[in-house]
Amino acid sequence: MAFLDRIVTGAALCLLGTGIAQAQEVTLRIGHVETPQSTTHVMLEAMAEAVAAGTDGTLALQIFPQSQLGGQREMTEAVQFGALDATAGPVAFMGGFNPVASIMDIPFLYPADAEKAQAIRDAGFADAFCESFNELGVTCIGLYPNGTKQFTSNAPIARPEEFSGQTFRVMESMVLVEAFRSLGVTAVPIPFGELYTALQTGIVDGEENPLDTIYNMKFFEVQEHLTLSWHGAIENVILFNPAVWSGLEDNHRAAITAALDETIPEMIAHKAAAGEASLRKIREAGLTVHELSEDELAQFRAVMFPAGRDAYLERAGDKGRAIFEVYRAAYDKVMN
Repeated sequence: MAFLDRIVTGAALCLLGTGIAQAQEVTLRIGHVETPQSTTHVMLEAMAEAVAAGTDGTLALQIFPQSQLGGQREMTEAVQFGALDATAGPVAFMGGFNPVASIMDIPFLYPADAEKAQAIRDAGFADAFCESFNELGVTCIGLYPNGTKQFTSNAPIARPEEFSGQTFRVMESMVLVEAFRSLGVTAVPIPFGELYTALQTGIVDGEENPLDTIYNMKFFEVQEHLTLSWHGAIENVILFNPAVWSGLEDNHRAAITAALDETIPEMIAHKAAAGEASLRKIREAGLTVHELSEDELAQFRAVMFPAGRDAYLERAGDKGRAIFEVYRAAYDKVMN
C-alpha cells in the first residue's frame, strides 16, 4: 500500500503555478536468494544502473541478495500479496507454485550451444512460459538463463550405460526422478545443504549442478568424474507484484524491460566465464573430465529427454501440454 500511495502522491504533485507534474521518484525492492557474487546479483545491479540512467534517476531498483527478505517461497508469496515489489527467482524452486515451471526439469531441453538455446527462448517459448505465471497473482517480466547442469560421480559416467546401478542426488522433482530412472539410476531428493556429506559418505554416488556450483560448494573434493553434458537448464524469472507493475509509468516499465534485454547477453557471458574458471580449477584438482561429442550428447538426449517429457506431460495438465507445444515449435524452428 505504501508503494501505491507514493504513486498516487507523485502523480498528484504539480509545480506551483505551472500545472506541470513533477517527475515521480520511485524505489522498488527486488529480492533474491543468491550471493552478492552470483550472476543474478551482478545482472540485477547492472539493470539497476541502466534503469536509473534511463529514467533520469526517477526510478531506482534496490537489490536484496542472499535471502535477506526471506527464502524463495516466502519472497514469491510476498510479491503475490504486495509485501515485496519483485523477486528474481530460480524456476527450480517454483514447481509447487506453478506446475508448468517443471518443464525446465526435462533434461536436454535446450541444446548445449548457448546462442541456439537463447534463440529457442526468443522464438516464443520465454514469453509463453512467463505468461503462465500471470494467472497466479504475479506479473512475470522475463525469463533468463542462469547456468547449465553437468554430471559428477565417483564412478565412470561417460556413456549412458555407465550410469546404471548408481545413485544420484536430484532436486525434489518427479520429472528428474523419472528421467534419471531411464538411465538405470536411483534418483534421491536430498537437501542441497546435505549434499557434500552425502557424496563424502557414499550415500549417493553422484549429482548434477552447474560448474561454478560444483566448484564453489567443493563437490569436486568428493567426486572423481565429471561429464560435460550441458543437460539441465537452470532458469530464473523476474516476478513483479501486478499492482506495482501496472502502477508504474510507461517509461519506467519500458526502462526495466529494456535493461533486462540488454543485460541478458552480459549475464550469459558472466555465467560462462565463471563456469570456465571453475572447470580449470576442477581439472587441476585431478578429476577425470569427459567432454561429450555431439553424437554422445544425442545418445544421452535420446534416453533422458523422452522420459522427462512424459513425466512432465503426465503431471502438468492442459496448460503444461500447451507450453510444451510452444517449446517444441520453438525448438524445431531453431534446430531444424
